Amino acid sequence: MQDIVQEMLMQKVWAVLGSFANEEKWAYKIYKNLKKSGYTVYPVNPRLKEIDGEPCYQNLESLPQVPEVVNLVTPPQATEKIVEQCIKLGIKYVWMQPGAESEEAIKKAENAGLNVIHNTCVYKLTL
Repeated sequence: MQDIVQEMLMQKVWAVLGSFANEEKWAYKIYKNLKKSGYTVYPVNPRLKEIDGEPCYQNLESLPQVPEVVNLVTPPQATEKIVEQCIKLGIKYVWMQPGAESEEAIKKAENAGLNVIHNTCVYKLTL
């Protein structure tokens, strides 16, 4: 798994999906940390228009470019639907934060040939 972690961290265009309602939310912390670390990062949440003056996108299809990595900080039921979008868009890397994963989402992604990480938090790896 360490090889896939390093491979994902080498990808420079990420989408973070989750709640950015305040600075204490993990999606917000991950988004800010990835940006600070030099990544291009797109926040995705259909209920928000912007985050810190940057646009927040409704879904993966509305991004200005297809991300290389999708980082999910979402409920497992939402993760399952988002994995389907990743497959449709040809996204090869999906990082499911602890609590976002489900067996169904993991199996669906792996069966489609996606590289999947779960049960590991990207936040501590990009400090």
